[in-house]
Amino acid sequence: MVHESWRRNLFILWCGVLITSSSFSMVIPFLPLFLLKIGVHQHVELWSGLLFSVAFLFSAMMSPYWGSLADKYGRKPMILRSGFVLCLVYLLDAFVTNPYQLLFLRALQGLLSGYIPSAIALVATNTPEDKVGYALAMISTSTSTGSIVGPLLGGGLARLFNYRVAFGSAGAIMLIATTLVWLWVREDRFVPAKTRSSVLDAWKIAGSNKPLLITLVITWLTSISVMTIEPVLPLYIAQIGGSLNNASLLAGITFSIAGVASVLFAARWGKFADKIGFRTVLLIGLVGGGLGNLAQIPFHEIWGFSVVRFVYGAFFCAVFPALNGMVVQHTDPEFRGRAFGLNQTANQVGTLLGPLMGGFLGGTCGVHSVFLLTGALLLVTAGVTYIGQRLGPNRSRVAGCETPKSPHSLP
Repeated sequence: MVHESWRRNLFILWCGVLITSSSFSMVIPFLPLFLLKIGVHQHVELWSGLLFSVAFLFSAMMSPYWGSLADKYGRKPMILRSGFVLCLVYLLDAFVTNPYQLLFLRALQGLLSGYIPSAIALVATNTPEDKVGYALAMISTSTSTGSIVGPLLGGGLARLFNYRVAFGSAGAIMLIATTLVWLWVREDRFVPAKTRSSVLDAWKIAGSNKPLLITLVITWLTSISVMTIEPVLPLYIAQIGGSLNNASLLAGITFSIAGVASVLFAARWGKFADKIGFRTVLLIGLVGGGLGNLAQIPFHEIWGFSVVRFVYGAFFCAVFPALNGMVVQHTDPEFRGRAFGLNQTANQVGTLLGPLMGGFLGGTCGVHSVFLLTGALLLVTAGVTYIGQRLGPNRSRVAGCETPKSPHSLP
């Protein structure tokens, strides 16, 4: 049955994750401008930072809890829950009149989100073993494509109509994404957990599974590494591009280049991982990403810099699908929702810490020091991955991993 439905699941969830990623990225870029429209004229930067961070903070806190529910009741119900919540939140965003209402809705979004992690868990569990790498890489391409399409769609709607219409449109497309899952996604391979563990219990279980714990650490380090450059990259692009007037356009294009590389190469890395193992592909991606960041330092003109960014994206796009594959390898199916919830928490904490580190270092030591830090951190993460290889096999059976059993199967 799994062999009959996994392709349909992958196609529908690819579309759903694409829409979800697009809806998120289409509203993020104009949040600071929307604050001006609703009357915020003081401390706009502070409000913008709060709105950006609060969703990630609450998502990091709640992801293991939703993962626990997914293991007990299924991943498809969690996708539907988070999808309808996102639809409602975006629609309500269109009617806010002050920043406190917007902050509350962003916090609510973080508390109740989880569409993409649940989709990844469903794909990972309901795909034949020899196709898992390919399937996870395809989901990664949908996320990357959404991050490219979203800002263009949101900016276009805001330009043609207004910001409230853009929010409303994000809610509408989330309704479409969720309805697609409701009608056509099947979760054939689901073994409910015997008990629903607490978040603390989930962390204890992960702590007893050393390969999984190392994977979570690698996810955390990777997220910190790549996010350090986010606060300073637009300013650097404006500097080497030679035009502050076109800074937004240049930054958008240069940011998108790495995403385009991901769309082109991620599926190839996924097929490669199915042949040689997720950890080997992860090592290649981390080393390539680290060297790619270091290689950006000597380039002081926009075209050469953009070419190096593309090469960096072609390697780094292998990393997160490989990490998701390692989560699959090192967990039993009945713990997989919690495992992806913990992985999401590690990712979100890194997303919060990285920009703080990069902004501080860039302000005190210059932009090139941030490229140096990002590259060095990715190479250190590659070293952690290599050392951790001794704690688990490079390839293990997905449905019933060969790593030591976790005590989550106990009553």
